[in-house]
Amino acid sequence: MDVTQASSECSAVLQTIDDAVICDRAFPEDILVGVVGRGHVLVEDVPGTGKTLTARSVATALGLSFSRIQFTPDLLPADVTGTHIFNERERAFEFNAGPIFANVVLADEINRAPPKTQAALLEAMEEGQVTVDGETRQLPDPFVVIATQNPIEQEGTFPLPEAQVDRFLVKTSMGYPDEAGEVELLRRRANRETTSPSVEAVLEPDQVEQLRTVPETVRVDEDLLEYVAALARATRADGRVETGVSPRGTQRLFEAARAYATIVGRSYVTPDDIKRVAQPVLAHRLVLTPDATVNGVAKTQVVNGVLESVPVPTVEESTA
Repeated sequence: MDVTQASSECSAVLQTIDDAVICDRAFPEDILVGVVGRGHVLVEDVPGTGKTLTARSVATALGLSFSRIQFTPDLLPADVTGTHIFNERERAFEFNAGPIFANVVLADEINRAPPKTQAALLEAMEEGQVTVDGETRQLPDPFVVIATQNPIEQEGTFPLPEAQVDRFLVKTSMGYPDEAGEVELLRRRANRETTSPSVEAVLEPDQVEQLRTVPETVRVDEDLLEYVAALARATRADGRVETGVSPRGTQRLFEAARAYATIVGRSYVTPDDIKRVAQPVLAHRLVLTPDATVNGVAKTQVVNGVLESVPVPTVEESTA
């Protein structure tokens, strides 16, 4: 699969999601950047905006298996990964796979579970495997976690560990629909036959795997590599930031830029591609100082400041 074909397939997936989910186009684009970039996606929004429908629509459009885990304060790690149960007929223990054994896993309201249970996802997200009772089991390939969380200030939430937040390639927000979108929601509700829009599979699992290899062929010039590194380093030098973007975050910005270039059908990365994905890739990785937090500084402000302060290289367009 080449870049042109990959872009065509991505456009078809995005159109299918657009037909089912009422949201700004940038939102499903961010999710697709996570999928194509071999990463995971964190969605922060208030309840009732359609996050579950979006995740299910993405999985269906990609032709992948889907599983939803509702995170609650009493959820145990074994409820996520699975456990061994005793088979009376065979007189032996056998493994009962948990809901994490799916291509697309929706970790719904992940920050309502305690840190111990949240940590059950760490190995899965980084290594594509889980270890239960000392035995390691591979997860389906491709494997993508789409986690949703409520805003931190809401009651009954636990902040995600920094190590886990860093595992998400992008963090995005669905937001409220505009007036026309909200009227369309009411129109669907009035007609019960179209309350839950149907989504057709656009791709098959093997095509998704091919799609995820295409960004490896996208060219990134040397000065853009320096630009990506400079952006990450600038976050560490900002006085409002206690912990800046990690080296893993620098690599993720590079990977996300290549994934976005693939989605739009370009065989090379431009500065605009990097700027487009900078907010969803970098902002959630920052840890602000206490003073910045008290003063209401937003992480997005820091990223915007970095984008404005770091010189943008001039890249000549290429047909290669």
